Amino acid sequence: MKTLKQLERLQKVHKFIKQKKTGTPGEFAHILGISRRQLHYIIDYLKELEAPLEYNRKIPTFYYSYDFDLLVNIKVQVIVNDELRTIYAGNTLLQENFLSARLLHGTDLS
Repeated sequence: MKTLKQLERLQKVHKFIKQKKTGTPGEFAHILGISRRQLHYIIDYLKELEAPLEYNRKIPTFYYSYDFDLLVNIKVQVIVNDELRTIYAGNTLLQENFLSARLLHGTDLS
């Protein structure tokens, strides 16, 4: 569940930045309920994703210097009767799709 919370937090950070309503880094961290250090880890991660992230001291707020969007998708599935064979990068590969997925990705999963 830790990963789910991290993804939700990332989505929340993106929403505030897109609206240009973050405030100072200290205020933003307080709104999110995290430390400034944790906020800077998230900011650094967004920059690794090549987000055009800037900070305006006059307003003060974080903002994107050009149009940027971040889509965070979370998928939860129920596994019934041993349907699931393999979990790969969050995607499920069913037995009948296993060979085609292996060929598609050029991955040797055996």
